[in-house]
Amino acid sequence: QVHLVESGGGLVQPGGSLRLSCAVSGSRVNDHIMAWYRQAPGKSRELVADIINGGHANYRDAVKGRFTISTDNATNTVFLHMNKLQPEDTAVYLCNAKRSYFSANNYWGQGTLITVSS
Repeated sequence: QVHLVESGGGLVQPGGSLRLSCAVSGSRVNDHIMAWYRQAPGKSRELVADIINGGHANYRDAVKGRFTISTDNATNTVFLHMNKLQPEDTAVYLCNAKRSYFSANNYWGQGTLITVSS
């Protein structure tokens, strides 16, 4: 069983930065596709970024050049570095782990709220 715990959310002004962390237990972070999703109020959940076995990363267009996903083997943690935050980035951000894109087993954290507002 893979267990995910997010941290790092909060209130930030437009143009600011935050770093989200997702601590992974029960498996090695680089044995999975690790992803960050977000869900804004009244909207469906959307993929923000994922990283395949600690290597290639993919980003949704809206965050390209502003967000960076990375993993740390030593702490078994996945990060999301977010710069130039905008009000439309306001959402609950959730960490996700799966063995492959075709895996039936998806693991989720509880989510952390980011509010971008002046």
